[in-house]
Amino acid sequence: MKKTVNVAIGGRSFILDEDAYNALASYLDSFKAGVGVSGRSEVMDELEMRIADLFREKLRGREVVDIEIVRSVISQLGMPDWQADNVSGSYSEPEPQPEVRSPRRLYRDPDNNMLGGVCSGLSLYFNIDVVLVRILFVVALICGTAGFWIYIVLWIIAPAARTAAEKCEMRGIPATAENIRRFSESKRR
Repeated sequence: MKKTVNVAIGGRSFILDEDAYNALASYLDSFKAGVGVSGRSEVMDELEMRIADLFREKLRGREVVDIEIVRSVISQLGMPDWQADNVSGSYSEPEPQPEVRSPRRLYRDPDNNMLGGVCSGLSLYFNIDVVLVRILFVVALICGTAGFWIYIVLWIIAPAARTAAEKCEMRGIPATAENIRRFSESKRR
């Protein structure tokens, strides 16, 4: 019989067995130790929301998060560079995985926008220069084609990338712990 713990991660409630709780607490503590004091709560909130999403994905009808799910999530998120030597806990260090490109999603980029962030979001989605996309939209507007209406429709349809995980999806990079920290810190600047 194993002891279970009821915890709130990313605003959601989960039941973890004792081993999973200890491993996750150790991971979060070591992650928190490497994040600067300014903005620590934002980075930790982003990380916890990503962990909660991954837990929901991996539970699939089960009720209790076990050590294997926690190990899987930690290996998927990875350890940030500053923690490579600072990891402790009841789980082993995950083996380095080859970088897998995540599928890109179309979002508006609020960090690099002129009007609504549509052009910068499209440039990140298609991996082209944002100036080229902006010039194409201006030419389409001047020529009287549907460029204006396409821009308006994309502005309405495409959501803004607000969280660090969405910013990772927009760029087609995995939402690892290091990337979440990087985009959470860039949001504060």
